[in-house]
Amino acid sequence: MAWIYLFIAGLLEIGWAIGLKYTDGFSRLWPSVATGVSMILSVGFLGLALKTLPVGTGYAVWTGIGTVGTVILGIALLGEPATLVKLLCVGLIVVGIIGLKLSH
Repeated sequence: MAWIYLFIAGLLEIGWAIGLKYTDGFSRLWPSVATGVSMILSVGFLGLALKTLPVGTGYAVWTGIGTVGTVILGIALLGEPATLVKLLCVGLIVVGIIGLKLSH
């Protein structure tokens, strides 16, 4: 269950990171509420995962999922550039996430 909690926490991290863009500096009510709820739930699920996973592994995977997802959605939704270097670096993060999962 810890890995499932960690995956959910990572997805919620993507949600709040992208949500920050839509809050317009927390001046828009509903995007701000959704972003805040995503933040709280993300950290909550991370906490559940860390009950059994090592903190270094859990935190690295959580931020890795958040980073990869945020970069992909930034490209897809926000028109951010998809440069070769950016995509290669995201690939390295994915390899790191897989490596941490396999090493546990």
